[in-house]
Amino acid sequence: MSMSHLYGAEGEDGVEMESFEVSEWDLQNEFNPHRQRHRQSKEEATYGVWAERDSDDERPSFGGKRSRDYSAPVSFISAGLKKSAAEEMSEEDSDEEEKPAKQEEAPKEFVPKKLKTGGNFKPSQKGFVGGSKSFTDFGSWERHTKGIGQKLLQKMGYVPGRGLGKNAQGIINPIEAKQRKGKGAVGAYGSERTAQSLQDFPVVDSEEEAEEEFQKELSQWRKDPNGGKKKPKYNYKTVEELKARGRISKQLSAPQKELSQVKVIDMTGREQKVYYSYSQISHKHNIPDDSPQQPLGKDSKPQGFALPELEHNLQLLIDITEQEIIQNDRQLQYERDMVVNLTHEIQKMSEVLSHEEKAINNLSKVLEMVEECERRMQPSCENPLTLDECAKIFETLQDKYYEEYRMSDRVDLAVAIVYPLMKDYFKNWDPLKDCTYGTEIIAKWKSLLENDQLLSHNGQDLSTDAFHRLMWEIWMPYVRNIVTQWQPRNCGSMVDFLDSWVHVVPVWILDNILDQLIFPKLQKEVESWNPLTDTVPIHSWIHPWLPLMQARLEPLYSPIRNKLANALQKWHPSDSSAKLILQPWKDVFTPGSWEAFMVKNIVPKLGMCLNELIINPHQQHMDAFYWVIDWEGMISVSSLVGLLEKHFFPKWLQVLCSWLSNSPNYEEITKWYLGWKSMFSDQVLAHPSIKDKFNEALDIMNRAVSSSVGGYMQPGARENIAYLTHTERRKDFQYEAMQERREAENMAQRGIGAAASSVPMNFKDLIQTKAEEHNIVFMPVIGKRHEGKQLYTFGRIVIYIDRGVVFVQGEKTWVPTSLQSLIDMAK
Repeated sequence: MSMSHLYGAEGEDGVEMESFEVSEWDLQNEFNPHRQRHRQSKEEATYGVWAERDSDDERPSFGGKRSRDYSAPVSFISAGLKKSAAEEMSEEDSDEEEKPAKQEEAPKEFVPKKLKTGGNFKPSQKGFVGGSKSFTDFGSWERHTKGIGQKLLQKMGYVPGRGLGKNAQGIINPIEAKQRKGKGAVGAYGSERTAQSLQDFPVVDSEEEAEEEFQKELSQWRKDPNGGKKKPKYNYKTVEELKARGRISKQLSAPQKELSQVKVIDMTGREQKVYYSYSQISHKHNIPDDSPQQPLGKDSKPQGFALPELEHNLQLLIDITEQEIIQNDRQLQYERDMVVNLTHEIQKMSEVLSHEEKAINNLSKVLEMVEECERRMQPSCENPLTLDECAKIFETLQDKYYEEYRMSDRVDLAVAIVYPLMKDYFKNWDPLKDCTYGTEIIAKWKSLLENDQLLSHNGQDLSTDAFHRLMWEIWMPYVRNIVTQWQPRNCGSMVDFLDSWVHVVPVWILDNILDQLIFPKLQKEVESWNPLTDTVPIHSWIHPWLPLMQARLEPLYSPIRNKLANALQKWHPSDSSAKLILQPWKDVFTPGSWEAFMVKNIVPKLGMCLNELIINPHQQHMDAFYWVIDWEGMISVSSLVGLLEKHFFPKWLQVLCSWLSNSPNYEEITKWYLGWKSMFSDQVLAHPSIKDKFNEALDIMNRAVSSSVGGYMQPGARENIAYLTHTERRKDFQYEAMQERREAENMAQRGIGAAASSVPMNFKDLIQTKAEEHNIVFMPVIGKRHEGKQLYTFGRIVIYIDRGVVFVQGEKTWVPTSLQSLIDMAK
């Protein structure tokens, strides 16, 4: 019994506080003379509050903090409700009534104390459904201990005399043991249940039901007490039904098959029965008559023929016969499957055997052919083997016995048979005199001996390819011998020889010939070549190797250019032999190296030649000019235009100005102008710088005609000059239009689509594209030029284009502007 109602409760911080207030419990128990009082022990009477007590009876001190024992187990506090003194008294009275009269009073400290719990118990519920036994001796062994088990149960809400659990649903009394009558099997002496289990679990025993069912089945074999005879019901089964049932049971797993053949002894009845499978247990009472056995009446006659043992034996024989039929059917099906399987195996083995016989037959024929070849290879043979006959034999092997030929070792076969014949065939061969000798026979042997698997790898494994080994060991020595005696300047025969063999010889052998044999000879010959003394030009014996060697000749170009540059140091443009020597190299050298060679060695010589040119309208010598113009195709147009701008046009314009200042004949000037212009090609005239120079000459002539107002003027001179100017400007405009149309046609022929054609190719096209985007009119002004440049109208603004720059007409001069500024001004 807790004393917290007297001495207070423990606070949150572990400090117990003394409570002096009057509670409801005090008011109810004050008028209850039978309330339980706390008896002081001897130690309490002596030491008071400092006395040592048990944990349940300990009275807390009036103050201070009590130390805790954290090593002690967890204490559970019941969730019961505190009851009044009257309820406690009623419960105590009821408990005293249940106690037997002869109960010996236990010591006080071992008497279980009651907890006031608030569980879901009914006041009338005193135990389990089956009743309760006296609680006197329950837990009496705790008198020899401190009774910790009983105390823990009480703290967790246990009430003595009731079952465990939330609703006290547990059993109250321990399980009883029942002494059996003998050593028989379970159920042999009736029900095994005790009176306690029948009270606690009042249900029917399944063994009793089984016994009743057995008695019911057993009575079916007895004669009807009424004397009526019933015909037995027989269940007939055909062999096919038994086979079908056997096929279904065949699908059982291995453990089930084992269980189905286990010997089972049934001892559940009055007599012992033996079954040979568990499945027979379910049919153990499969009898013809299902009616229960009726007791014999007074007037009923006993059964005349009842032999259950014989019927049982017959049933066993029937079951054994059924099992034998099923087993025989399974064995027959297995044998049939085995026959089908063996039939397929025989077919497969016969096919393999026929294939092996065919392979053996083919190999024997191949062996006969090879032995025949070896016999004819002997020196003493009257009919020796030739190379053509050997090729026919190999063709026969390849056509008729392809698998055997492909799997055989062709290298050893060719080395033994073909190589000696091939050496004899090329014994007297001169490659430079008869370059096509043996190409057909070698091409035939290439198809016979070459390993197709090596073609994709481009390898030179001589041990796996018979043809490559044949070419390297038989054909290659003749080539090495002839190349060592060959002169590089006589390149025609060697080039023809390699051209005729390039499709037959393996690639790696051809590379070896060109890199290791031909190129060193050419390199050595180039080093000894002198362009000033050698009469044979170097391109005549270098360029024939270009189709075969291509980029392999690149290392020879640099020394050739150096030797040519040294030879051109004292050269004069009047010597046309330099052009004949250099012209074949224009397409061989790269464009950059060729242009650098021309600018360094040729262009300065041509500039000196133009400086020596004297322009005299009355007696003109054109040789120096012809020498320069003759190099137009050799040097670039920009280099030629630079020469003319620097060395020709200043003198030419000066002569024109001086001629116009001395009362000239304008018809002669016009002819002189047109004559010089006709000396230039269309490509040079189309260059903007050349156009500017000739337009400048026209402007000089126009100014000369317009400035001589007061003096004598040749009749019609002004009109002639104006007509000439207009004609030349119109020709330039027509030429530009034709060039643009030609470029557009070329673009169409190259298949450039509309998207590509919309991309501007030059600055003028870009301006036109921008004008179309902003709806601005952009068109040329016919007959109007400024310094030889065509004038255009961009909206209301007059512009011209010079070298990618737009010039806008200002108040006094032309001002360059950006494209965006031009668009803003036009808007």
